[in-house]
Amino acid sequence: MGNASNVDPTHSGASSTAAKQVKKLCWQLGIGMVLMLGLGFSIVLIGFGDVLHPKGYVKLPDDVYYLDYNVYHLSNSDKNQKIKEGFEIFRNTSAHIGPKQSDSTQVFAGNSLACASCHLNGGTKPYAAPLIGVVKRFPQYRGREDKMGTIEERINGCLERSMNGRVMPDDSEKMKSLLAYLEWLGRAVPSNGKIEGQGFLTIEIPNRAVDLNHGETVFQNNCVECHGTDGQGQTQEDGSYLYPPLWGKDSYNNGAGMTRVITAAQFIKSNMPYGTTYDNPVLTDEEAYDVAGYINQKLRPTKPNREVDFPDLVKKPVSTPYGPYSDDFSEEQHQLGPFQPIMDYYQEEYNIIKTK
Repeated sequence: MGNASNVDPTHSGASSTAAKQVKKLCWQLGIGMVLMLGLGFSIVLIGFGDVLHPKGYVKLPDDVYYLDYNVYHLSNSDKNQKIKEGFEIFRNTSAHIGPKQSDSTQVFAGNSLACASCHLNGGTKPYAAPLIGVVKRFPQYRGREDKMGTIEERINGCLERSMNGRVMPDDSEKMKSLLAYLEWLGRAVPSNGKIEGQGFLTIEIPNRAVDLNHGETVFQNNCVECHGTDGQGQTQEDGSYLYPPLWGKDSYNNGAGMTRVITAAQFIKSNMPYGTTYDNPVLTDEEAYDVAGYINQKLRPTKPNREVDFPDLVKKPVSTPYGPYSDDFSEEQHQLGPFQPIMDYYQEEYNIIKTK
C-alpha cells in the first residue's frame, strides 16, 4: 500500500484545476437553464392570458368556440359520413344543391353562393351568425311568418332568399345531411342552444340617413380587394366563389335579411374586411352603416311575394327595405334612414323597442 508522501503534486494540482472548471461550467449551465425556463414560462403566460399584457389578449366569447370543428378529424362511420356530407353542402352549396348540380331535381339554390358565404368558418365564427347550437333553438317564433317555425323552414328561408332559390323537402337526404352537420356543431351546447357570440355585433346606429357617397368611398378603400370594383367577387378554378358577389344576378335577393341596412352593417362591423374579428373591428359604426347602405342600393334579384312577409306589420324590422308598413314613413327612409324616428314611433304607439 502507498502513502500520501508518494502522491505526485503536479497531478494533484491539475485535478484541482479541472474540478474548478467543471464546477464553473455547471454553474453557467444552471444559470442558462434557469433563464431558458423563465423565458419559456413568460411565453406561456403571454399565450394563455393577460398576465404580462392585460390589453393584448381577448378570449373568445364562449368556451364552445374552442372545440374541434374539423370534420376531417372524424372517423368514417355512417353517422360521421352524413356529417361530412352536410359540411360539403354547407361550404360548396352550388355544387350539391345549386346551379352546378347536374340533377335538376336536386337544385334548390338559385345562385352560386354558399351557406359559408355568410356563416363564416363553417358556421363557427363568433358574431358571424354562428350556427353552433342553432338546431336546439328551434322550434322558434319567426316574425316574418308570424308563427313558430322549424329548423327546416329556417334553412328554406335562406334557400329562397339568400340563395335566391326554392324550398328543399324536409325529408330529402340533402336536408338530413345539413341537419346532421348543424347538430354536430351544437353537440356541447346547453339544451336551449344559446351561446355568447350569437348573431352579429350591435352597433350605435347613426341618427341620420345613410351617406351613399361616403359608403362608396368606404367600399373603394376596404372592399374592392376581395369583391372587386364591380362588387362581383372572385371565383375559384371550380367556379365557386372565393369571395361572393355583393350585388347583381348571382347575389342574395331583395327579400333576404342582409338587405336591411342595420343587419348588414352589424355583419360588416364584426367581420369585414375579411379577417376582421369582433374584438378588433376595422371599420367604425358609421363606416359600416354607410357602406351597408351603398351595397344594398345596388340591383339584385327580386323575391316574389314579399308583400306577404310579416303578416303582423307592427313586427316588421324598421330597416326592411320593402313595404307594406304599419307606419307612414317612406320606403326610402326604411331603406336608408334615419331610423331613430321610426323606432321612436313604434315605442310611442306600440310600446315596442326596435333595434333593427
